Amino acid sequence: MLSLPAAGLVSSNCSLDGGFVPCPSNVFSEHEEGVIHVLVTGGAGYIGSHAALRLLKESYRVTIVDNLSRGNMGAVKVLQKLFPEPGQLQFVYADLGDLKAVNKIFSENAFDAVMHFAAVAYVGESTLDPLKYYHNITSNTLVILESMAAHDVRTLIYSSTCATYGEPEKMPITEETPQVPINPYGKAKKMAEDIILDYSKNSDMAVMILRYFNVIGSDPEGRLGEAPRPELREHGRISGACFDAARGVIPGLKVKGTDYKTHDGTCIRDYIDVTDLVDAHVKALKKAKPGEVGIYNVGTGRGRSVKEFVEACKKATGVEIKVDYLARRPGDYAEVFSDPTKIRHELNWTAQFTDLQESLQIAWRWQKAHRDGYAAAS
Repeated sequence: MLSLPAAGLVSSNCSLDGGFVPCPSNVFSEHEEGVIHVLVTGGAGYIGSHAALRLLKESYRVTIVDNLSRGNMGAVKVLQKLFPEPGQLQFVYADLGDLKAVNKIFSENAFDAVMHFAAVAYVGESTLDPLKYYHNITSNTLVILESMAAHDVRTLIYSSTCATYGEPEKMPITEETPQVPINPYGKAKKMAEDIILDYSKNSDMAVMILRYFNVIGSDPEGRLGEAPRPELREHGRISGACFDAARGVIPGLKVKGTDYKTHDGTCIRDYIDVTDLVDAHVKALKKAKPGEVGIYNVGTGRGRSVKEFVEACKKATGVEIKVDYLARRPGDYAEVFSDPTKIRHELNWTAQFTDLQESLQIAWRWQKAHRDGYAAAS
């Protein structure tokens, strides 16, 4: 079992033999000319770790805060090995629901910006345990905002979701599409967005809200991947279920819902590669301006059905996966895909990794090499 540090303790790239030892001269606590220090909440998770990797490659200073309830210390250790120089990366084990701990982190570090990824993020789970979602997403975002205000951190890149739109009457979804979420996950994210927007009206905070669609893929160089907790598999992404079925971890793939009003009866989604998604976050950070708010959909602009996804996964893995078709999952919607025009024009961002089968092949390579996720690295 993974041995965790005490809450609030730091593991940095100054650590000795994997111990939790802060840097002797803590450069993280001081602003440095030409260096942007980014707090990445949820940076041990799937998307957050990929974002941290990209930031570190571009010479940002990164502090990851994560309680490891969904993230993986193994991902942090991969990043620490890749970026061993003092002052590049530190990890702080803490829960964002602990206001005292979060304020302590802000008081001891000189952050220039926050990328707020940390969140529970399963639609199905949100319908079963809605209070967890309102606490974890909405309340914790409020804690982050209060700490940013108290410590004069003025740039926020917020990880939101297309689930805030619910089931729009027409496609594609633009940023002007009414937000009418239909599950607690989407509702909690929209509440968090509203809090951010209300606060920004009376501050000079630079805010970027990225509403993204269904994330797939992994680091093309094979350093990071997606490794959800085994107990959460039934709520997880379809890509994870496909890979589990291909590896024989589960007997087959369960497709929930075949009677939607789509061309083949299954849900249609916009699948965005994690490498493209991270690129959008970095572009948003670079374009963020004090006193301004940017809201962007991050997707390919193309919808693919679940049946199409399953066929691509079969080809990517080379396995004839058994598929069981079941009743709909509560809280799901028939069709969702984006109109990425605004982000293309304003941030000069366009999805590059749009071959579904190729994205799945890249992710599959990591899955085959890490059958137990990050367990070996942890």
